[in-house]
Amino acid sequence: MIGAVLVIIFVGCVAIGVPIAFSLGLVSFIGISSLSEIPNIIVFTKMFNGLNSFTLLAVPLFILAANLMNEGDITKRLIDFCNALVGRFRGGLAYSNVLVSMIFAGISGSSQADTAGVGKIFIPSMIEEGYDEGTAVGVTAASSTLGSIIPPSITMVVYSGVANVGTGALFMTGIVPGVLLGLAMMSIIFYKRAKFPKGEKYPLNVVIHRTIESVPALFTPVILIGGIISGVFTPTESSAFACLYALLIGIFYYKTIKIKALPRILIETMELGSLSLFALATASSLGELLSYYELNTKVSSFFTQLAAGPFVFLLIIVVFFMFIGTFMDAVPAMILFVPIILPASQALGISPIIMGLVIVVTLALGLVTPPYGLCLLLASSIAGTTIEKAFKGTLPYFLSSLVVLLFMIAFPDFWLSIPAAIFPNLYI
Repeated sequence: MIGAVLVIIFVGCVAIGVPIAFSLGLVSFIGISSLSEIPNIIVFTKMFNGLNSFTLLAVPLFILAANLMNEGDITKRLIDFCNALVGRFRGGLAYSNVLVSMIFAGISGSSQADTAGVGKIFIPSMIEEGYDEGTAVGVTAASSTLGSIIPPSITMVVYSGVANVGTGALFMTGIVPGVLLGLAMMSIIFYKRAKFPKGEKYPLNVVIHRTIESVPALFTPVILIGGIISGVFTPTESSAFACLYALLIGIFYYKTIKIKALPRILIETMELGSLSLFALATASSLGELLSYYELNTKVSSFFTQLAAGPFVFLLIIVVFFMFIGTFMDAVPAMILFVPIILPASQALGISPIIMGLVIVVTLALGLVTPPYGLCLLLASSIAGTTIEKAFKGTLPYFLSSLVVLLFMIAFPDFWLSIPAAIFPNLYI
């Protein structure tokens, strides 16, 4: 009975617009208060313990790195470089949009930062050049999902903390799928290229100049991933290095970051980071309530009795998290549901790394599905268009990503080949 009441409270809160973090906290407090076996103080203890993690320190640090890059016009340098490379083709700005997102993903770890930073430049430019609003928004929103997939990734950091798996191994597993997703989006642009304007052809000296100018920014992913692979620093330490590196090249190389701007950048980072971290804290307290009812054991037993193979199980996971992603952010979704489904996946012999990859990609796609779709909302807001028109423009690129995701769950062992060679002991 109490379970049904809690579900009604949660759905009601979400329906009237209460933020997810507060909805989760309210439900967990009411639920635990109704149990005499668990003291109420456990709600706040779990919230604190949920954030008391060295791994999760990477979340605000990667957000700070992205903010520093946007403030220092480093993002603009990447855009100029990509435009010089592919801008001369028909649909060149669209190709460049995806390519920039793939590079930016290797620095920021945040899809929302990608949408905000890249979208402010690309969306107006694409509309001015003759692209319709739906395409400008669709390409930007869809390609920004790569920020959660191509390492480093904030959502991968959170999953690693929840599932207790190696962050470095999960990062490495995301490289090939991330690149394939970007290529799939580019294939849609190629198919629709006749409808797109032809971009400007840049002289060779301009291409060379922009390449040289963007080298420090382009070198960032190489340093971060290379440092993690070589063991020079951990993924969390790499996020701190990304901040320091972005700050130094912004101040001394590009000379676009002013010291007086740092307090504002830090405040913006704290505001954005607190949204995810507070949701993570309240989800941790709700996880205690769910464990009391032994929901993870019941779910594992259900799938064991169902006798479903790994493909069917992963397909169900995709459908489930696709639905969850329509109204909930990735961080609380993983905190709530990963501990519940992980025992079932392990019982079926599915690696927790593969499970993490599938969940991260699925929740990333949820960033462009209404009504929640934060990347879709940001991109449509920049363009000043409706959500309906924005999602219509996003749909072809969303469907191409969905095809890649289905390929991933059909051949899960293939995606383990890279981390298997580098991190053989970090997953089962």
